[in-house]
Amino acid sequence: MKKQKLRKIRPVISFFIGALLISGITAIPLEWELAILTSLIDASGAMGKWLGATYVGIKELNDAHPFLAYGFDWLAFAHIILAILFIGPLRDPVKNVWVIKFGIIACILVVPFALIMGPFREIPLFWQLIDCSFGVIGVLPLLWVLNQIKKLDYENAE
Repeated sequence: MKKQKLRKIRPVISFFIGALLISGITAIPLEWELAILTSLIDASGAMGKWLGATYVGIKELNDAHPFLAYGFDWLAFAHIILAILFIGPLRDPVKNVWVIKFGIIACILVVPFALIMGPFREIPLFWQLIDCSFGVIGVLPLLWVLNQIKKLDYENAE
């Protein structure tokens, strides 16, 4: 039964690790990614206008002050480090359940952080909600994993 539960838990944790890695790696070539997105999305809609303005801002920033993009590099680094953190529960979920709980707390905190900081940075509400969705989408598999770990721990205690 333990091996069966581990076979269910590990792919979910692996998905979460992969999502963190992709999220981190994509923070580095932001100007290039925005150039592609703005060419694919209708510029007359709210999303197109926002992405266009964001692309211009990032391009001008990179042209005039490329060292400021270093902050995005550190954002990427943080995501990669967080992904590595989840290797512990991948190997031994019961022993490293604290990492899952940490991830749940982090996902929950995405929502108030986006909604509090967004207005200060003049981020449109629709984009704040997109940011919030990462916390909501991230917390769901982690809550499921936590539930499975509790069952696994209960079975180990018997």
